[in-house]
Amino acid sequence: MTRRIDVIGTGGVRLAAWEFADPPKADPAPALPRQAGPASPPAPSAPPHPAGGGERTSGVLLLHGLMGRASHWASTARWLSERHRAVALDQRGHGQSGKPPRAAYTREAYVEDAEAAVEQLGLAPAVIIGHAMGALTAWQLAAKRPDLVRGVIICDMRASALGAASQREWEDWFRAWPVPFATLADVRKWFGEDDPWVERPNPARGAFYAEVMHESADGWRPVFEPEQMLQSRETWVYDAHWEELAQVRCPALVVRGLDGELGRAEAQEMVRVLPRGQYAEVSDAGHLVHYDQPEAWRTAIEPFLDTVLTG
Repeated sequence: MTRRIDVIGTGGVRLAAWEFADPPKADPAPALPRQAGPASPPAPSAPPHPAGGGERTSGVLLLHGLMGRASHWASTARWLSERHRAVALDQRGHGQSGKPPRAAYTREAYVEDAEAAVEQLGLAPAVIIGHAMGALTAWQLAAKRPDLVRGVIICDMRASALGAASQREWEDWFRAWPVPFATLADVRKWFGEDDPWVERPNPARGAFYAEVMHESADGWRPVFEPEQMLQSRETWVYDAHWEELAQVRCPALVVRGLDGELGRAEAQEMVRVLPRGQYAEVSDAGHLVHYDQPEAWRTAIEPFLDTVLTG
């Protein structure tokens, strides 16, 4: 089961965290929905302790990528929760977390939110598992607050600058979305087959994007504001992030999908720059490594986690 715990991020932004464990019988909480509408009123915060009575003491914080949400980590979090506290965070502007139009969507804000989550949820020292933008947040937090982080898993995120052309491509891509979608089946088909960025049919990609849609009066639209996503991305695509990578002193695992966005040469250079870096790759997976191939993903990361969390 899953329960929601509210976290207050930097600037007072309300963040929804989801703990994957049996909730206390005296403190029922709603299950994590696959589809969510507009942000609902905050649920009562739960105490920062393991939901099962204290047996899970090692904390894991899972951070999704740009446009993602906590529910994308459900498969990973469920097997993690058998032995550890596993909490996935809807980051600002995403999922059921706050989306204030005037909030900061900067690197600093995302890192400070993750810092607040680790502290308020009592997860420290935690392993931070991040995908794409969430992976960048993970290693930047590890560099900033080594006392809070015992290990980092970096999933398909580049350390090099992507540049202005990449940002323009994303702007054009958002404009190409045929919103509103009439049905969720249309969402799955467009993102899994018809999207110009799709090289071959990819049902997992269609399902991934169906999870970030909600039903509105005129059809299905994203739960996030595309402009806020572009603002978030703008704060990291123009810069390289090798310096922060070199400051990560805890064990770190760099994972790439064989057909993902992180090339093998850059991934191996990231491992070299990391003081305690390790490398893994998942075949038959693209950018959405943990979502494309959940069993192969588990096989790739579980030995690292066993060493860092229980070794």
